[in-house]
Parts: sequence; structure tokens; C-alpha cells
Amino acid sequence: MKRTITASTGIVLLAAATLANAEPASYTIEPLHSAVVFEVKHFGTSTLRAQFRARTGTITIDPAAGTGAANIAIDAASVTSGLPKFDENLKNAKFFNVGTYPDINFVATEFRFDGDKVARIGGNLTIIGKTRPVTLNAINYNCYKSPLFNKQVCGGDFVATVQRSEWDLNIGIPFTSDETKLLIQIEATRD
Repeated sequence: MKRTITASTGIVLLAAATLANAEPASYTIEPLHSAVVFEVKHFGTSTLRAQFRARTGTITIDPAAGTGAANIAIDAASVTSGLPKFDENLKNAKFFNVGTYPDINFVATEFRFDGDKVARIGGNLTIIGKTRPVTLNAINYNCYKSPLFNKQVCGGDFVATVQRSEWDLNIGIPFTSDETKLLIQIEATRD
């Protein structure tokens, strides 16, 4: 079932917890290369975009067994659209309420693989204290030996569509769409 989430989704940041290897392995999110972008339509005309940065996260993955787990925290106060006034509105108590809810969390409960590559991740996204299921679909996935860290790094790009109203993020509907596209960029370094 397709679920949708809003700008915070951080999450979904979340969701970026997909790393493949031939044996079980643990990874730590690399925050400089991990972010969640959300998109909503503005009056059905243009697309508003904003971004969150991942704060922390761990991923365990076992492609041979077809299993994985992830726990990602996204910094709610890191939301940025390039429009300072809009960013203030997103951070206030009527929307993401970053003073009370500093993190958006994604906990992955199901990994699906295509060979040894992550194809889809199911899990629960928590925004402003409300938890809803979300499925992230991989549009790109790769692992490489990082010359910077001298370790294996895995990650990719994931996408989900959610309804932000499921998290009671209703401000602006219907002028800005309820349907929200989440684009997750994630990289994690093997422990």
C-alpha cells in the first residue's frame, strides 16, 4: 500500500538505511551525504521543495538472508527551502514544532532485495510524535570503497509518496498539496 509523507519526512531521512554486502554488516550514517528532500505542489502550479539533514543513524544489513534493520534520526530544525520566512513557518508549533520534536525518526522493519542490492525498505516514520508506515523504493543503490574513510560505503537514492495529513501536517491544504514526494539521499560507512 502506498503511503505518503510531508516535508519532514525526513525521513525519512530516513530511510536511507539500505546497504548491501555479501554478509551481515553494520553501518553508520554519513550525515554530510544523507538528506531528505520533500516536494509539494503549490496551487497545482509550481513545486515547493525543502530539505532536512540526517543527524544520526545505524543500519544493519544481510543481503544473503534478505534482512535488515535501520534507525535514522533527522534533524527537524535543519529544514531549509531557501526561503527564510517559509523555513520559520515550517519550524514553528503549527507545523514541525521543532522546539518540542527536534527529531524526525525512521525505523526500518523490512528490507527487500534484488540480488544483493536493496530494492525497497518498509518501516515507520515518526513526525511530531505520530508514527505511520512508509515504504521507500530504491531508484539507485551502490557500494564503494571510500578513499576518504578507507572503508566501504553503501547507499543510494530512495523515493516515497505520502499524504502529509496522516501526520496532522494540514496547514496550507488544499493550496499546497497533501500528497508529498520524499526523495532520500543516503550514504553510510561500514563499522
